[in-house]
Amino acid sequence: MRQRACRRHGERCAARRLVPFAAIRYIFGVYESGENYLEAILILQERNGSARSADVARKLDVSRPSVSRAMSILKQEGYIDIAESGAISFTPKGTETAGKIYNRHRQLTDFIAAITGVPLEQAEENACRIEHVIDEDVFAGILRYMADSGRR
Repeated sequence: MRQRACRRHGERCAARRLVPFAAIRYIFGVYESGENYLEAILILQERNGSARSADVARKLDVSRPSVSRAMSILKQEGYIDIAESGAISFTPKGTETAGKIYNRHRQLTDFIAAITGVPLEQAEENACRIEHVIDEDVFAGILRYMADSGRR
């Protein structure tokens, strides 16, 4: 399997591996690899104003056929639309889901950085590994802790 790039900074994240689209835990109504694609699209749109399959492939360091297959699944599931120009846009369902995924990523990054004092980059790499497997009640507890301690 290919090493995946950190979605936020585009750097390689050694602990992350791309796996088949349907082989990972189902969270937010989409599998982990689907979450990664949705988050990458969101980040690319925020950074560049638009996202295309080639951009997603570059960002996640995966092959274009892998992205094509993932985009097909995400479109079929009602998360994205793809214009004839190749531009990827979110449906309302996709906008909501991608926002939740990215919010979780940012919250975990902030938590890890605040609690451990490690550099933000290291906190982000660890958040990338945790965000797809953490239980909802544990994540809710982290948010409560951050709010109660005045850290967020």
